[in-house]
Amino acid sequence: MPMRKPKPVAMAEKKPTVAGEKLQKILANAGQGSRREIETIITAGRVSVDGKIATLGDRVTVHSGLKIRIDGNLINLTAVQKEVCRVLMYYKPEGELCTRSDPDGRATVFDRLPRLSGSRWISVGRLDINTSGLLLFTTDGELANRLMHPSQEVEREYSVRVFGEVDDAMIARLRKGVQLEDGLASFKNIKSMGGTGLNQWFDVTLMEGRNREVRRLWESQGIQVSRLIRIRYGNIKLMKSLPRGGWEEMDLVNVNYLRELVGLPPETETKLDVTQTKRRANTGKIRKAVKRYSDINKRYKKS
Repeated sequence: MPMRKPKPVAMAEKKPTVAGEKLQKILANAGQGSRREIETIITAGRVSVDGKIATLGDRVTVHSGLKIRIDGNLINLTAVQKEVCRVLMYYKPEGELCTRSDPDGRATVFDRLPRLSGSRWISVGRLDINTSGLLLFTTDGELANRLMHPSQEVEREYSVRVFGEVDDAMIARLRKGVQLEDGLASFKNIKSMGGTGLNQWFDVTLMEGRNREVRRLWESQGIQVSRLIRIRYGNIKLMKSLPRGGWEEMDLVNVNYLRELVGLPPETETKLDVTQTKRRANTGKIRKAVKRYSDINKRYKKS
């Protein structure tokens, strides 16, 4: 029998390789803000690469001669490449703003953080001015971006005190999902923690961090939130020994837990002195600072 001719093998089409990394990713890794913040800066024409105004979508390859500027200020990329990924746990008090500066002089969450050289602290998400509790800061823009992104579904747990009559049907609706102005929202878990009268405490868990989401979910049921504290982000819990307004730098194990959680390679270095016993926060100094900022806020409200 005649031999069949072998079918021609289709050559796999080679996809063109894209050189370099996205500009917003490089600047985020350089500690210049989250990707979303940097995308806004690039769109506004405030970033230049080797003297040319950058546009959103530009890719660059980092090398010793590369010059990236924001508002004309040169970004030190060489120093950033050696920067160790650091993460702080901060106990945000009520009355502080999650912004770098306030034109009215009100206290911000960045006021008492340790000073850095060659990079800066990036807030992992926000808490509104009337919410207290756990807030994470990192020097790694990519880590911050991934921890905040809804696709990662990182759990956030809150302790919330509500005022009003809460029944089983209401809790079932909050678990199933409620239509808010920006889409469907729900609590993954709701756990009653007791209380007196119409003031009840609940621990609730979210898988995202939309603006005032916890408050809006309860308000959709006619329930008023009188106290809100974030107590957990992923598996990182707010330390009970940490006073309001205090911070604690996380060790390498916890830093790498967060990195693994969002698919980033582990960090190999830490700025903590592992030979020393764990430092204790100067609670007296921190509480005086909190009182000082509280007094500033009171004066602001009266003016």
